[in-house]
Amino acid sequence: MDAISTKNLNSMPEILELKKLLQSLAMLDAIMSPEWDERFYSFNSKWDENEQMGTMRNGCGDDFSVLFNQAGCFVKGFDHESAMSSWSTDGQLPWPDLLKGLPPEFIAASKEPAFSMDNISFCIWKLHSAKFWAKGDFEFADDEDPDGSEYLLEIFDCNPETYKVFAQEYYEVDLDVVTITKLYNHLPLTDELVKEVNPEVSLKQLVKDIAEIGYPCVNAT
Repeated sequence: MDAISTKNLNSMPEILELKKLLQSLAMLDAIMSPEWDERFYSFNSKWDENEQMGTMRNGCGDDFSVLFNQAGCFVKGFDHESAMSSWSTDGQLPWPDLLKGLPPEFIAASKEPAFSMDNISFCIWKLHSAKFWAKGDFEFADDEDPDGSEYLLEIFDCNPETYKVFAQEYYEVDLDVVTITKLYNHLPLTDELVKEVNPEVSLKQLVKDIAEIGYPCVNAT
């Protein structure tokens, strides 16, 4: 399968699959890192009325935000070193025509302060009523990964092996792919499953995270 990027949106997961993945990533990171500030991935299942938000911050200035609303899904990404980074434009504005063709249902999202739209290098979206993911009607910069989308969206392949590599590099922990797969499949959390990921963390410690993420749990009360 070709790498996911704004040049190849055919490999993007469906909206519900993407939401499930981002919840899994946030739950894995919550277990791996009790300190919220040190996590890569987060998910807020109650971000706003009828809206949910998944995010990634790598601590080096790059990020993505994924909004799920009643209309569909809106994804904004920022690779600050990419050729199409807003940091490379006059006035720190989005790359020309990056949002051209954005459906009205996502206009409010594109103006949402939480998205930091002055820090952007790519944007994609999908309405529930649409068959395919879409992007703006623009010309790419002449570069192998011009907007950093291939780099930042690699985790969207829904492959547990991809998170395993990430955990090795970031947390310096060799997680079992079988364990990661359990969370990717949304198996309800138990204390045993939590300790498979991180023996130093208990289910009880994760109650608030579980509620915020909206991840299934056997007894998260």
